[in-house]
Amino acid sequence: SMLIPKVVGFKLTGQIPVGATATDVVLTITQQLRNHGVVGKFVEFYGDGVASVPLANRATIGNMSPEFGSTVAIFPIDDVTLDYLRITGRDSDEIALVEAYAKAQGMWHDPSQEPDFSEYLELDLSTVVPSIAGPKRPQDRVELSTSKASFERDLKSYAPSFSAPVPVKGKDYQLDHGAVTIASITSCTNTSNPSVMIAAGLLAKKAVEKGLTAKPWVKTSLAPGSKVVTEYYKKAGLTDSLDQLGFQLVGYGCTTCIGNSGPLADEISAAVNEGDLAVTAVLSGNRNFEGRINPDVKMNYLASPPLVIAYSLAGTMDFDFETESLGSDQDGHDVFLKDIWPTPGEVQETIDSSINSEMFTSQYASVFDGDSRWQSLPTPEGALFDWVSDSTYVRKPPYFEGMSLTPSPVTDVHAARALVLLGDSVTTDHISPAGSIKADSPAGIYLMEKGVGRVDFNSYGSRRGNHEVMIRGTFANIRLRNQLLQNVEGSYTRDFTTTEGSQSFIFDAAENYRAAGTPLVAIAGKEYGSGSSRDWAAKGTSLLGIKVVIAESFERIHRSNLIGMGVLPLQFPAGQHAASLGLDGTEEFDFTGIEELNNGKTPRTVHVVARPTAHSAEGKAVIEFDAVVRIDTPGEADYFRNGGILQYVLRSLVA
Repeated sequence: SMLIPKVVGFKLTGQIPVGATATDVVLTITQQLRNHGVVGKFVEFYGDGVASVPLANRATIGNMSPEFGSTVAIFPIDDVTLDYLRITGRDSDEIALVEAYAKAQGMWHDPSQEPDFSEYLELDLSTVVPSIAGPKRPQDRVELSTSKASFERDLKSYAPSFSAPVPVKGKDYQLDHGAVTIASITSCTNTSNPSVMIAAGLLAKKAVEKGLTAKPWVKTSLAPGSKVVTEYYKKAGLTDSLDQLGFQLVGYGCTTCIGNSGPLADEISAAVNEGDLAVTAVLSGNRNFEGRINPDVKMNYLASPPLVIAYSLAGTMDFDFETESLGSDQDGHDVFLKDIWPTPGEVQETIDSSINSEMFTSQYASVFDGDSRWQSLPTPEGALFDWVSDSTYVRKPPYFEGMSLTPSPVTDVHAARALVLLGDSVTTDHISPAGSIKADSPAGIYLMEKGVGRVDFNSYGSRRGNHEVMIRGTFANIRLRNQLLQNVEGSYTRDFTTTEGSQSFIFDAAENYRAAGTPLVAIAGKEYGSGSSRDWAAKGTSLLGIKVVIAESFERIHRSNLIGMGVLPLQFPAGQHAASLGLDGTEEFDFTGIEELNNGKTPRTVHVVARPTAHSAEGKAVIEFDAVVRIDTPGEADYFRNGGILQYVLRSLVA
């Protein structure tokens, strides 16, 4: 049911140097793994340096497997693991059992042993330096010392000029490219690491003592992954300082990292849009893909929690922390980042005096109880879900409509049209609905037609149980560049059901194709489907009527999920891509050879014929080639024959 993966051994040596944080280690590892190429592979860490990586950051690295492409990233069990179990209040007998079992099974980490791996990588932790990652991918690591120059170089891709200041209505300041409009300490994993969270609190305390403040245009927030964080902040006396800088608690859970930052202040948003400014967000989350964080923000950077606070003080990405002052203290002296950066000794002393296992046991004892509002929610009884026909949050999905006990034969695809023609590194955040819902988007129009006011739109994530909203948000990323159109960003395509092939919302065009009985194809470049927003990237693709996705290469998870939703993933011949073959998306496509699956076999290739249409340039030739079928296992073939994994499972249950 699966291909046996290669296992990449990642050896860690040395110690994290003074000034660097565990977050810097995570960003460095992410960059190194993506550069090496680990799609479809397992990554296992080993070596003396493993003990220097806190368990919370091991969890972060594992959580970011989709970002560097591996199937999984695992750390061995060791004393650091046991220490984490102790501090989080686990029973001593349970901890002893974990240790005994790991050692008996040969799973206990022994840094003196060099295991056999398929491939090898190595990182000396002493070489890690303070870093950020951006402006659009977690693997785009930038050393903090060169961040100003890097921003200035990257800005050329987002703005026609280096500076274009815009006055903010009703305020005594201007906004320019690079302005930090969001600074958020967020993420379920990064905020579970006491070392970086305490460092952030201490930096805030020192900043306040020096008289520094966050810039007024920065939207600040604190969203830790656990109530334990706020408890040890309070005990350490750091809460007031964070509050004074604007990093008040906004909740526990997914916020800015998944696009739930909320809107910018009206006057800030107006200035940004008036000047088409390339403003920035800095967050301690795991992901910073285009369009994910906020619709007004073009450039997004990942950073450690203390650096998030530092950037809120600086107020711009166009800043050199080594040479530029963050402000002046009460005596008029310049204050630099080095003046307020906490030492490792200060961080450890605060951890030792502020954190204990009782905090974890007391907070987690009632974690599932909820407040009075949660407890008062009506709970229907019975074995079946009680669908509410007029709900705009949860609706009965169409996956099983018209489904029979036995699957229909697989058929070839004829006369398909291209819905999207995309380039390289299109992530699942470009595909999957995420973030806020715009009023003039198909999803916004749908909600207003259902009587939902703009203020109650909420986010795509909150409405993921309503396929009507989510299908309208598929391929709706504001930074999506569909090459069927020229110099257009967003959820737009050419609708070839019209004589002129006029510009249209992707959803509206898909509905016109559906009415005409026309199957659809998506065409893409390398690394199609990278990223982490998984299920709806495939669900939305299927529900739009896309039958085939053909790309130069796929990320493993999205390729597998496409099959799970009955969409056929095909790969261009080695060394070829849409442009080299002469495809421009105006063609009509036939895919033959798919029906071989009905004979119990998975074809290695299918034949593709792309015929010019009335929308194609005059004289355009017919294009033919054989595309590689990316159904990689017999199990995946069974899913596809059934129309998807949901249908396969349901039929298996009733068989």
